Amino acid sequence: MQSTVETLPLSKQLAYAVGQLGWSTLVNIVGVALVFFYLPPDTSDLPDLITTATFFGFLNAITLIAASGRLLDAVTDPWIAGMSDRSRNPKGRRVPFMTRGALPAAVFLVLMFLPPSTTESGWNIAWVAVTQALFYIFLTVYVTPYFALLPEMGHTPRERLNLSTWISITFALGIILAGLTPAIAEAIEGAFGTSPLRSFQMAVAALAAIALICMYVPVVVLDEKRYSAGTPSSIPLGQAVRASFANSSFRKFVVSDFAYFTGLTIVQTGLLFYVTVLLEQEEELVATLLAVLVIVSFLFYPLVNLLARKLGKKPLMVAAFLWMAIVFLGVPLLGKLSFAPAAQGYLLILLLAIPLAFLGVLPNAVLADIAEHDARETGEQREGMFFAARTLMQKFGQTFGVVSFAMLTTLGRDVGDDLGVRLSGLVGFTLCVVAGVVFSRYDEARVTGGEHG
Repeated sequence: MQSTVETLPLSKQLAYAVGQLGWSTLVNIVGVALVFFYLPPDTSDLPDLITTATFFGFLNAITLIAASGRLLDAVTDPWIAGMSDRSRNPKGRRVPFMTRGALPAAVFLVLMFLPPSTTESGWNIAWVAVTQALFYIFLTVYVTPYFALLPEMGHTPRERLNLSTWISITFALGIILAGLTPAIAEAIEGAFGTSPLRSFQMAVAALAAIALICMYVPVVVLDEKRYSAGTPSSIPLGQAVRASFANSSFRKFVVSDFAYFTGLTIVQTGLLFYVTVLLEQEEELVATLLAVLVIVSFLFYPLVNLLARKLGKKPLMVAAFLWMAIVFLGVPLLGKLSFAPAAQGYLLILLLAIPLAFLGVLPNAVLADIAEHDARETGEQREGMFFAARTLMQKFGQTFGVVSFAMLTTLGRDVGDDLGVRLSGLVGFTLCVVAGVVFSRYDEARVTGGEHG
């Protein structure tokens, strides 16, 4: 099969990666800004849009909202993956789904930040719960087939590693764009005199429009039938899901991935609080810190690619998990060290950039190796299901991370009352240690046949 398709040229690899820039921007706007937008700290000019009351002593409205958006993924991720894997569309199994998912995902992202009331209201809770759920459904329609293209268009471990490197770069660029939301909002407010709330909404809409254009680039440029080695699967949905989780290599990968994304999301969600509450700096510093994070990570990407070819992906990922765990221990110390608060933020980000470079590039390549190995062993190409199952667990991790941080805020989220914000670093530390320990049991040699890349 692989001899009948062409190797993906560099220009097409870059076009594929631009799609990730688009959906990364959307999903990171939610991660960076949603909790801050609806439940801002006292230092922000934004109004409280939902109640701060707690339920059962530790759950608040934003906790429930954060959880609602991904619950439907328990059905939609494998459902979309199964339809994509079995699709016999003459244009391909993946790109037609991406075409349908892009526009609704961008629209519902904007609507998420346009609640019906500009003051605290129960209607706002219902609004954001529904729009967030719809956002994640349509994002799944785009993202799950998108990732399934990686092992289908990358015909060797090296090609898959290169594709994973490119999409890691664009994912990181999406983090930068999402992090610019407060700075863009500030610029809009200064230029047009709009309220802080309206300026924030306009910033989200502008970034969503850019993201949408990026998501359509691979749809327009890639000829799936020309470059993809994929053929429709004949396995029913339920059997395909069970078969994916029956793969022992996949189970080790996905459990470590879940723990990692939970910890990362806790810290990502907390970043605006770290800057404004723990360091007592302006919101705009977040965009600068994220830019530094991505740029420094970029510097390590060539090294990641080289070391993965020589040493394998497994030892590098285990080391990165443990390094990140140690970095998270610095969160409780922010604002208490003897040097300038802003410098403390930069130090944390610089130390975090190195493991993020490794964990940005390698996991997608590892999963593509697992999917390719499974196809050779079983004779069934279920790349979509593997990536859907990974995305499902990833979203559960992100949900658990947002919920965990929101719950921690009930212990203190303001200057002088910040215990919950500080504890988030300890939770992130524990989860990354778990990720490293679990992934240390992954048998890379068996999956890749000893070929590193």
